[in-house]
Amino acid sequence: MITLNTFEQFKRAFIVLAATSLYMALVLAGSSPAHGPIIKLRHGTSSNWSGYAASGAANSFTSVAASWRQPSVTCGSQTAYSSYWVGLDGYSSSTVEQLGTEADCSSGTARYSAWYEMYPKRSFPVTMVINPGDAMSASVTYRGSGDYLLSLADTTTGKTFTTTQKLGSARRTSAEVVVEAPWSGGTLPLANFGTASFTGAVANNQPLGGFSNLDPITMVNPYGMKATPSGFDATKRNFSIAWSAQ
Repeated sequence: MITLNTFEQFKRAFIVLAATSLYMALVLAGSSPAHGPIIKLRHGTSSNWSGYAASGAANSFTSVAASWRQPSVTCGSQTAYSSYWVGLDGYSSSTVEQLGTEADCSSGTARYSAWYEMYPKRSFPVTMVINPGDAMSASVTYRGSGDYLLSLADTTTGKTFTTTQKLGSARRTSAEVVVEAPWSGGTLPLANFGTASFTGAVANNQPLGGFSNLDPITMVNPYGMKATPSGFDATKRNFSIAWSAQ
């Protein structure tokens, strides 16, 4: 007899397999969204990033980490996307070493997933069930000789993921904690995530909000703001990002 717990395990496994298969189909078709460098419009604004980035000279940053509650997206009829991640590079360089979660809307249905990407290489799915409200933690650490350790944990479910990737061309000129509207031939519509709250944001094991060269980034479109970061709290580690438009 199949118990309820066994049924739930089968269901979760099916969801992961379906999401992974769909993701890989998109990758093979060349239509998978990418999580590339910031598209700056002017100082403090971007068409694809919202959050915070600390920047410096080459080799300034060796690690970045943060935690967040996976936002629940509100879906209408339009397909829309949102990514939540930590990374090195991308603010003032052409590579990004990153991983995080995704909350997208497809035909009115919310879909949640996880991924990592060593841009300009393509992104890869992480076979982890992501649910709205899950407590996520992520980190990217430079280990020398072009090697990076990428770690993602869902502390709600107890699932973890780690991978070591190599990218010798990375300059390590920035560290960021970001909500992103991914790219596929242009900046994609931003899914309505409400508010994304980040905690424990650190770079080089120091509070991200304490860096002197720190840029708060507001995501905008031609008509106004799309997503806006709050200020840091007293610990200089915690902040939130509020959605306002696609």
